[in-house]
Amino acid sequence: MTSATAPAASPSLSRGGVNVVFATVVLGMLMAALDQTIVSTALPTIVADLGGAGHMAWVVTAYLVTEAIATALAGKFGDLFGRKLVFQLSGAIFILGSVIAGMAHGMTLLIVARGIQGVGAGGLMVTSMALIADVIPLRERGKYQGALGAVFGLTTVLGPTLGGLFTDHLSWRWCFYVNVPLAIVMIVMAAKFIPRVRAATKPVVDYLGIALVSIGVTCLILGLEWGGQEYAWGSGMILGLFAGAAAALAAFVAVEFRAEEPMLPMHLFRSNVFTVCSVLSFIVGFAMLGAMTFLPAFLQYVMGVSATASGVQTLPLVVGLFATSIFSGIVVGRTGKYKIFPILGTAIMAVGLYLMSTMDEYTGFWEQSTYMMILGLGIGLTMQVLTIAVQNTVPYADLGTATSGVTFFRTIGSAFGTTIFGTLYTNQLTPNMATALEEAKVVPPQVASNPEALWSLPFTEIAPIVHAYAESIGYVFRWVVPVAVIGFGVAWLLKQVPLRDSVRAEASDVGGGFSVPDSPDRLVQLENAVGRVIRKLRDNALPDPEILAAAGSSLSRGEAWALGQIRIHERVRGAATVSEIARTHWVPPEVIAPVYERAERAGLLEIDGERITLTAAGHAESDRIRAAWRNWLDTQLDDWDLTDPEDRALLDKALDNIAAKLLDEAERPEIVAAR
Repeated sequence: MTSATAPAASPSLSRGGVNVVFATVVLGMLMAALDQTIVSTALPTIVADLGGAGHMAWVVTAYLVTEAIATALAGKFGDLFGRKLVFQLSGAIFILGSVIAGMAHGMTLLIVARGIQGVGAGGLMVTSMALIADVIPLRERGKYQGALGAVFGLTTVLGPTLGGLFTDHLSWRWCFYVNVPLAIVMIVMAAKFIPRVRAATKPVVDYLGIALVSIGVTCLILGLEWGGQEYAWGSGMILGLFAGAAAALAAFVAVEFRAEEPMLPMHLFRSNVFTVCSVLSFIVGFAMLGAMTFLPAFLQYVMGVSATASGVQTLPLVVGLFATSIFSGIVVGRTGKYKIFPILGTAIMAVGLYLMSTMDEYTGFWEQSTYMMILGLGIGLTMQVLTIAVQNTVPYADLGTATSGVTFFRTIGSAFGTTIFGTLYTNQLTPNMATALEEAKVVPPQVASNPEALWSLPFTEIAPIVHAYAESIGYVFRWVVPVAVIGFGVAWLLKQVPLRDSVRAEASDVGGGFSVPDSPDRLVQLENAVGRVIRKLRDNALPDPEILAAAGSSLSRGEAWALGQIRIHERVRGAATVSEIARTHWVPPEVIAPVYERAERAGLLEIDGERITLTAAGHAESDRIRAAWRNWLDTQLDDWDLTDPEDRALLDKALDNIAAKLLDEAERPEIVAAR
């Protein structure tokens, strides 16, 4: 999680250039998000092919854990070495993991490959958000981020369905091979179209903190995974793993108190809202991905449907999740009230998990769909508002780390949920299956582990085995109900704080409802927040003439825009020309030339051949207008109580950046031409 760094000047791209960069970023985000869920419908077939049913959950968990760790590192490395390089390197690592996973002939190698994939995915996720902030103009960033959120949400639908299609019609290995050509295209596009942008200041990386939390989480997950399977719960190995986890996590806390730029500042936990939202985010991740991993297994083993059909039949959960995510965001945006949603959401989650625990081989299609939708409704009501609440209450200096912290806890919750679901499932299935195989003597164990082969036999022969699967998966969901109940109790502790204007604007953004990972850079977070206020105000008629009047300027709006363009082109390209400014804004030079000629006659600039430069008078006019913009923006943020000097300085920095951008973009070229 990065601290605020001063970015280099954003490159000036044409509309087509911005769209190509965005398409490249979307491709990277799509692959990284898709591989969280694409294997869920393929897992039963993978287990039948490779064996190792007891390690099934690790195929998902390994990806999630390494993704969370890589996310914490990749943002810093992007600042150190350039986001473009880290984005491409992450894509190459993702290709390597995908190739190894597709070629794996054992469960251990597959799990290692999934871990490599997760490293690449974490880098793609965090650098995608940084690139959005680097290349997309502030006034259009919300639109693009909303579209990225929709794409991210779409992967929740596409993942299980695509995984089923590949498994049924090609091979489960194509769940991984499909990434290779897509990632190659993405890397080539990035090399050609993404500009090089690097932070102007060198960030500090909390290597020790990241290493300790990685060790602690890995030891804890291994202990939960191996306990009762590879080793007895009271064995030295399991107790040692738990002791190692406790020691590493305790050391992590101590290190974070002293780190110059901590991965997760411990003082954030003094905030009731951050602490409660982190716990709830963990629980949401726990329930959501754990359920999405094991529901396809239920549908394939117990109901006898194909891998493709099992992906399609989980759609009610996703539909419910999307519906209430969008609904809760809109309501929070309009009312400013958010506390009720986690309370209702966790209660509905508990009901949904309990109902799903009652499903067996005789449960009808519509009953299953209803139960899944109830769980999805609960998750959606809770998930959307957690980030909103945190962004509303933490100090501005911690905006990036707090936002990333909530996402981190959701990802780790997903890893723990998948692991614990897997442990409960294996520990229950082992004795159940032994009894079932003894009762159904005509079914060999290798057939019992393959859903397609199993359901090719008459139901009368396989009934005990099907019932064993139903009982085992129902047992898993039944034991997760108390987790949701704990979440319900914790949700009541969440404080209701009046929402800032910028947070309300974000809450009502449909794209935000899909909980897309956000930039960990606090300055980018603050710029986005202020930008949302400005976009909202512009919709109500931005007072440009009042700004010019406050500056004591006699310039027209077109002339003010023209001077701003000279400054930004000098900053980015070293020199400004009419043709280059026109090309950047998608118009012929003849369209904007008259406004520059008028400014030259007024003594504001000089034209030497193609090159244009500001005179002393032009610089003075531009500085006055910039200062007026800065003062006007400051008056629009009176709902933000900034008594902390560090927060005040950070907001000043963000407002200076935004004031410059708004001046540079204050007028579209086609409007300039009309003046």
